Amino acid sequence: MDVILTRRSVRSFLPDPVPFDLREALLRAAMSAPSGKGLRPWVFVVIDDRAVLDAIPEFHPAARMLLEAPLAIVVCGDLERDAGGYWVQDCSAAAENLLLAAHALGLGGVWLGVHTRPERERSVRDLLHLPSHVEPLCILALGYPAEVLPAEDRYDPARVHHNRW
Repeated sequence: MDVILTRRSVRSFLPDPVPFDLREALLRAAMSAPSGKGLRPWVFVVIDDRAVLDAIPEFHPAARMLLEAPLAIVVCGDLERDAGGYWVQDCSAAAENLLLAAHALGLGGVWLGVHTRPERERSVRDLLHLPSHVEPLCILALGYPAEVLPAEDRYDPARVHHNRW
């Protein structure tokens, strides 16, 4: 519960690289997410090339932190592994698992939306040479946080209804 309740979006990173064992741990956590019919339609593009990281803010207005983040992981859906159009939910669960694992491992991260923004989808597709059956969902900027943000209590009982509206 502590990892869930204390995770915050991190937008300022130290330049230290993320070791390969932590990258694998993040991807293992992501791939442990539930998925419809167990098809696991997710695929990931791990980016640590500075030129590629620096290119993303040129087309994504909320991605300026990638100019300092040492790592990004693009979460994509493989439409050839999708059943019933649930790739967005499945890949979102994988992305959230990855962000929670990052926090648990002392890293920070932030979700940068791509899906449903045609110009961002096209730009990510072109930059990363994605095949036509692979759809980008989001970019996760990752690294060691430059600052630790305090936890926020976001529970709001006014948003909870019991049995009926």
